[in-house]
Amino acid sequence: MSIISVLNSFFYKRLSGFVPLVVATVLLASFEATGASAAEGEAPSSKASSNQAPSTKEASFRTVEWLDLMPKDDLEVLLNPPQSITDIEDGSLEDGSFEDQISNQIAAASDDRYQQALVSTRVVAEMDGKAIRLPGFVVPLEHNDDQAITQFFLVPYFGACIHMPPPPPNQIVLVNYPQGIKFTSINEPIWVSGVVKTSIQQNDLATAAYVMELAQFEAYSE
Repeated sequence: MSIISVLNSFFYKRLSGFVPLVVATVLLASFEATGASAAEGEAPSSKASSNQAPSTKEASFRTVEWLDLMPKDDLEVLLNPPQSITDIEDGSLEDGSFEDQISNQIAAASDDRYQQALVSTRVVAEMDGKAIRLPGFVVPLEHNDDQAITQFFLVPYFGACIHMPPPPPNQIVLVNYPQGIKFTSINEPIWVSGVVKTSIQQNDLATAAYVMELAQFEAYSE
């Protein structure tokens, strides 16, 4: 069974708790499955090259993985979920109420370390001010008058914050790009590069623990 099949099965059974555990591996696997490709500096399915961010040498940005943004102790907790989570069976009564389980997890966050990690705003302090390159999917937040996206969440898996429960805030980056990016499709991954800051940003969809001013972007390719 492929890692994508495992993720699909486990996600719907275990809620959002599983996603951060395999996000680095699954992210790369899911990107490979999309077959996304485009010229450097051009967003996937973008309408014109005028959507390119200012040219900056790729070497000036350090490529990082999503788990580099998560404190090690949060990751350790998520890698060892409580038995009550791992014992839920597909099709069981416990498995049937998706939204209720999410609500119960968040409500219990204050007194359970595992639940805390699922909604953690804790960051890796060393990342503050770093010039990084990170792959992810776009969740649009704001547009300009030309309907170009000027602000978006970068998330590690498709559908996060919209079709699925959001990742922990330390697995979401709020990206600002006043110039705007035009997409005809947002279901393909991109690389983003810029200086990241540790800053809690709240939105109706989700909370991000990191902010980036976009310097350049490109469609995902290996």
